[in-house]
Amino acid sequence: MTDVDQLIELTAQRVHEWRHAAAPWSVRAHDPARPLSAAAPPAGEIRADLAKLIDHTLLKPETTHDDIVKLCEEARQYRFASVCVNTTWVPLCQALLAGSDVIVCAVVGFPLGAMSPPAKAYEAREAVQQGAREIDMVLNIGALRSGDEHTVFEDISGVVQAAAPAAVKVILETSALDTEQKVIGCTLAKLAGAAFVKTSTGFGKAGATVEDVALMRRVVGPALGVKASGGIRTAEDVVRMAQAGANRIGASASVAIVTGTADDSPAKVKGY
Repeated sequence: MTDVDQLIELTAQRVHEWRHAAAPWSVRAHDPARPLSAAAPPAGEIRADLAKLIDHTLLKPETTHDDIVKLCEEARQYRFASVCVNTTWVPLCQALLAGSDVIVCAVVGFPLGAMSPPAKAYEAREAVQQGAREIDMVLNIGALRSGDEHTVFEDISGVVQAAAPAAVKVILETSALDTEQKVIGCTLAKLAGAAFVKTSTGFGKAGATVEDVALMRRVVGPALGVKASGGIRTAEDVVRMAQAGANRIGASASVAIVTGTADDSPAKVKGY
């Protein structure tokens, strides 16, 4: 058994114990996890239709109504998998995309992840009621770094339950975590019922890397999706992430990716 496998098993055992001995999320503390190293899995298959891999994303705080209209028009034209927006824009996107096969994805607890579990669950529930069909939540990064895995698990579980039947993607913010914390975070997301694990908010120190995507795919196996986001600007970037195991991509440079044109958007400076 490898170190990664041991860590996954230990995390699963702790989750089993928590399910039989609930305690308030605000008063728990846990032992630090064990260190490990991990090898990358074999390369995955690449889907020919790049647009259907992409969540067309616009999460800047200065985003305007007209920006969202343009986002949805582009998503319709290129038939991206979804538009990914802050929750305030969900009703507008739902109306603009009615009759298309593009779904609305909303971010929750974004971009810090430091909200209480009930606050995130409420935000997720409201977004789904407004028309979101996928939720990208930021897990409690500080709790994970502190070894408070129970709070992380409850945080994710609450959003999964509140968002049902919408699929939940769990953003780890991998640039803020060490390898052990990435493995534990992915394992907790899987056990809590998430549909995807995701690398980054696009607002952290760094975005997606091939190494992180490969590790995440190794941990969750084929049962969950892996979303790579942050710093993905070209079709070549998408291919590299898909080879490493990603089956969804978060990008603001989506049109440039599928058309092969240069990305001159302001979003490339910060965020997706």
